[in-house]
Amino acid sequence: MSLASMTFDERYRAIDARDARFDGQFVTAVRSTGIYCRPSCPARTPKPANVTFYPTSAAAHEAGYRACKRCLPEAAPGSPEWNVRGDTAARAMRLIADGVVEREGVPGLAARLGYSARHLTRLLAAELGAGPLALARAHRAHTARMLLVGTDLPASDVAFSSGFASVRQFNDTVREVFGLTPSALRARRGARAEAAPPGTIELTLAHREPFDADGLFAWMAARAVPGVEVATPTSFSRTLRLDGGPAWFELRRDREGRMRLRARLTQLRDLMPVVTRARRLFDLDGDPVAVDSALRSFPELAPRIDAVPGIRVPGAADPHEMLIRAMVGQQITVAAARTALSTLTEALGEPVAAFEGTDRLFPTMRAIAEHGDEVLRGPAARIRALTSTAAALADGDLVLSPGDDGAVQREALMARAGIGAWTADYVRMRVLNDPDVFLPGDVAVRTGAGALGLPVEPRALTEWSTRAAPWRSYLTAHFWRAVPPRAPASRRGASHSRIAPASAPDTDPSSLLGAP
Repeated sequence: MSLASMTFDERYRAIDARDARFDGQFVTAVRSTGIYCRPSCPARTPKPANVTFYPTSAAAHEAGYRACKRCLPEAAPGSPEWNVRGDTAARAMRLIADGVVEREGVPGLAARLGYSARHLTRLLAAELGAGPLALARAHRAHTARMLLVGTDLPASDVAFSSGFASVRQFNDTVREVFGLTPSALRARRGARAEAAPPGTIELTLAHREPFDADGLFAWMAARAVPGVEVATPTSFSRTLRLDGGPAWFELRRDREGRMRLRARLTQLRDLMPVVTRARRLFDLDGDPVAVDSALRSFPELAPRIDAVPGIRVPGAADPHEMLIRAMVGQQITVAAARTALSTLTEALGEPVAAFEGTDRLFPTMRAIAEHGDEVLRGPAARIRALTSTAAALADGDLVLSPGDDGAVQREALMARAGIGAWTADYVRMRVLNDPDVFLPGDVAVRTGAGALGLPVEPRALTEWSTRAAPWRSYLTAHFWRAVPPRAPASRRGASHSRIAPASAPDTDPSSLLGAP
């Protein structure tokens, strides 16, 4: 259920039931105590007359409340609302989480969204109860709490890793938000997981259950580019180029079912973007209960939902890289695309210090623009499309980010030679984490739909899929997963490129066509 559509009474029933499904989707401010809580807080339910609901913790801060020391609302997963919505507020929240305010300031955020800084501040204050500076400060406070509770980093390192400009600003914000000094907040932590190896930071990333981690690891394993990525049945790691220099991170699920992030950074200030990108890559802010409940209502899908609860749609760690990978993978098998990307990376990727199976970065867009035609193989028109797109990304003529407007992004991509509807929609699904993208021209989608007794003709299947809105990306993922073992690799009948199942250990991913 969307927060915007929930009434006061519905939200109040959620906090009265201590419903953890709504943690991270709104906070409850209590006037009689001056604190705000997550919906599942175990404290006594306040009287309705004393309650105000806010869409973000930043709005509660601005209204003069501090975070509950018992339920720690900042420890909840992020809201799925910002992916479901495509308006300016949602786009701003995605960019703020990626650290745009820390890197470019409010003017940079406003420019990306097409507004003046003053107008954007008014818009966000009216919509979310807090302006961009307050929203960014709340995000820094959340990161600081994770580091104080989850690591033994010195306070100064926690301050700069969280994006604060000074230790004094860090101390003041932690005291204001949590009502505790940083040292007191750290002293309240419970038992922690094992210490991270020297030179790495290790954190627990909150998520909602059920969670199909096996499916995500299988998806990544089928598409991992050697040297850049390493995937196993229980973990995924990769290198990443960030503002402060090369970075590396790993995601794995521990024995207690927690998602653990381990990171090595050139600059500590890059931790916030790494956490955000890891969360988006594994769809950790998704709302599986809402998705599964909606899709299970269709008799044709109910057995599939019960067999694979909590399916996720993989995101993208780097938007530019995602577009190049999608273009390389058009109309060739996943295995062939992986080989082509491996060759491209081996030839043009920047070497970095070897660490746990990784030793280079994915090539820069400039390198692909200038030398891609020397490495890439295939039709000349496709190679020209790839190199010209890389040049446009490198020059800033083509902008691609998680804060894009979905319709504008799609139009800009489809205006370029060599990019069709499938590629534009697939990129929108991965880069924006848009939960409502459907790919009717995808042969694996149609094969999976047919296996579930649904129409396989694109127009009829598209018409059927509309009933699953706004969760058609998850419907697509289930169709990928439903492809029978050893599905044929026929090229006939597909209107564009194709893709392998999202995660199917019993299906050979190289037998289907698609983007990695």
